[in-house]
Amino acid sequence: MTTDEKHIEAQQEAKLFFSRFLLEWYHLQKRDLPWRRHRNPYYIWISEIMLQQTRVDTVIPYFNRFIEQFPTVEALADAPEEEVLKCWEGLGYYSRARNLQHAAKQVKELYGGLVPDDRDAVFGLKGVGPYTAGAILSIAFNRPEPAVDGNVMRVLSRYFLIEDDIAKGPTRVKMEKLAAELIPEGEAGSFNQALMELGALICTPKSPRCLPCPVMEHCAARLAGCEASLPVKTKAKPPRPEERMAALVEGRGEHAGRVLIRQRPTSGLLARMWELPHWPAPPAEAGGARGALLPEAAALDRLRRSMSQAGIHARPEGHWMAAEHTFSHIVWTLQVYRCREEAALPLAAESRAVYGAAQAERADGALGAQPAEDAPLALFDSGDAAADAADSGAQRWINREDMKNYAFPNVFLKLLNSYFDEQGT
Repeated sequence: MTTDEKHIEAQQEAKLFFSRFLLEWYHLQKRDLPWRRHRNPYYIWISEIMLQQTRVDTVIPYFNRFIEQFPTVEALADAPEEEVLKCWEGLGYYSRARNLQHAAKQVKELYGGLVPDDRDAVFGLKGVGPYTAGAILSIAFNRPEPAVDGNVMRVLSRYFLIEDDIAKGPTRVKMEKLAAELIPEGEAGSFNQALMELGALICTPKSPRCLPCPVMEHCAARLAGCEASLPVKTKAKPPRPEERMAALVEGRGEHAGRVLIRQRPTSGLLARMWELPHWPAPPAEAGGARGALLPEAAALDRLRRSMSQAGIHARPEGHWMAAEHTFSHIVWTLQVYRCREEAALPLAAESRAVYGAAQAERADGALGAQPAEDAPLALFDSGDAAADAADSGAQRWINREDMKNYAFPNVFLKLLNSYFDEQGT
């Protein structure tokens, strides 16, 4: 037998060993997760979208609440978008929710409300890329499709000692081909979940737990002593810092006990969600250390002018607190100032529309192109210029009880809760 033949035989043995013992381990050790208690393709689809970029423990209560509120494809397709976003509130990556509802409408219109088991049809759904499609088809329909995410690529990189950069497209293709070869006949759903489970619980990014690993005997990286250095992955460009000034406007008179919120534009970053009004800190004045405060007088004057231009009549009174929110391409550092309402709000609709149109012209083309499917689309906007130009959006005075009617990005949800906690309301 030649050296090449011996190598091929050893690889085949390693593959068979991997598939057999991984499945045995999974059937004995798998976690009891709510989406594993049934084969409903809609529920499995929901869980896979929620699990993108989000930990299992975080997803469980959201999953249970979501399927209770939207138990069928038709229920999700027909729901007002505001209800869907509110149910998703706090989970982040809100374009996942919008894409999910768009895809539910596709399923309702094209497939009678039944999630299709055809590969091309599943790939054609909004927000569904290779991993999600593979997960739905294999777990719900036991189709022999690979489902390769970061956990899976890490496991395969270590077990087969693959030193290719997993951030590169050709490496993903290679991993998908390898994963497909490993699927035992008739066990696609269980095997793909076993791969994910191993990466989540045992073959973790740092300090992999090799001793209890069911496939450690043939793990090439462990045998070579390099398991901790795999997988190879090009570091992503760090998000750029962006200083912003936010106004916590406290109402007076008929608005006493309430604060002002505004709705974001209908497209772009965090579209149609609600927030405290906020604007970029002026670049020339925002130099120095990240998160540093502007001089008090300059900050209050700048904020007063920004509010006036937006039709918000309020007097800034002082710095309240700082908050931070990280996207994939931007880190917002928000300096929040307490402000006091001074006049009736908002401006007449006609005045706001004229101002908003003029500002929108200056921001034309500010938003970047949409990324590929299966990515958290809310994070690929090139900036917040469109939101800063769209101060003609809806404004509301709310108290804590009213918060249940509006969907907020996480950072503003926390700020509002902190404020109302201070007020004892």
